[in-house]
Amino acid sequence: MRGLTLLTALLVLTLTLGQTGTATAQNQFAPAITVNERVITQYELSQRIRLLEAFRTPGNVAQVARDQLIEDRLKQQEIDRVGLTIPQDAIDAALDEFAGRADMSLAQFNQMLAQSGVDAVTLRDFVTIGVSWREYVRARFNREVTVTDADVARALGQQGGARTEIEVLLSEIIIAAPPEMADRAGQAANQISQMRSFADFEAAARQVSALPSRENGGRLDWLPISNYPPQLQDLILGLQTGEVTAPIMIPNGIALFQKRGQREAVRPALPPTSLDYAAYYIPGGRTEAGLRIARDVANNVDTCDDLYGIARNQPREVLDRVEQAPAQIPDDIALELARLDPNEVSTNLTRNNGQTLVFLMLCQRNRGAAADADPDVVRNQIRGQRLGTLAAALVEDLRAQAVISGR
Repeated sequence: MRGLTLLTALLVLTLTLGQTGTATAQNQFAPAITVNERVITQYELSQRIRLLEAFRTPGNVAQVARDQLIEDRLKQQEIDRVGLTIPQDAIDAALDEFAGRADMSLAQFNQMLAQSGVDAVTLRDFVTIGVSWREYVRARFNREVTVTDADVARALGQQGGARTEIEVLLSEIIIAAPPEMADRAGQAANQISQMRSFADFEAAARQVSALPSRENGGRLDWLPISNYPPQLQDLILGLQTGEVTAPIMIPNGIALFQKRGQREAVRPALPPTSLDYAAYYIPGGRTEAGLRIARDVANNVDTCDDLYGIARNQPREVLDRVEQAPAQIPDDIALELARLDPNEVSTNLTRNNGQTLVFLMLCQRNRGAAADADPDVVRNQIRGQRLGTLAAALVEDLRAQAVISGR
């Protein structure tokens, strides 16, 4: 009888656990939002949030995820209405290209996302709607967008003369984050990213920043937005005054920026098409011996060409002279170069786990001349801008007409 009672209890427990698991699964796929009777599930919402977190999207990630998924449903509804389909090989190519931006294969990229709890299907859905929407916009609006020779000539003329450019006033913190300190550095960075007070950010810079700018609270001077790496420009421009970026991972460190101001300034030069810079590698890292060598080098060079004399009779790998497009420059180097004028030097970076000091020198920002500008490239840029404007207006119209619940 006692055995029967135990068996009965086990059966009840098993049934209860089964019902709980079923309820949990059902809750995952319960509607979170409906858009014109099209459901966005709790699972989709949680997956999009995790995806955006993995991409280090700034701001209120939960709200951004909701807004994006609502737009995705509106776009998909319009795409379905016209019967547009995208070949699978085009989607596969777009996924490979997306992963390639992070210098990873698609398998490596999905593995990285899986560590953040993001399913591969979530990335595929994210990329698929983007590719499909671009094709739809081209098909719908291409005939409506006319770029005349006069439009191109006007744009080329503006490139050649004075133009308005955005300048930003930032404060910076870079936290050293070698592997053994990565967790602690990440916790500090997450706390700093929530700050909105200038005084708090400056105090944090003095306490944890690895850059010399910590002495003045991390404050930088006004700089053109084009000085910063292209992948950071939209992020910086999207900040409100006082807002701080999400932590930005760089080799052996974490960068954060607080926006103190933004203005328009008339500047005669074009944005740089490439940067010419030199990196001379000094053993010892940021030890007193390494920094002393760096000071001696700085006292004996006026231009990047002088570094060839410094490096003579040494292995070739001690000096790199590089000319790269801004988007190709590693983030930590690009952030240092953003603060430099030609022939200025930085000794803030290291390589080889801190054992090698990087004597970094900006040689020149190369800017394209208007006479060299390709009219076809300019025409495509204008067309892309106008298509983007029409697409954004269409999404707003679709949103205004939609029945949306659960926002």
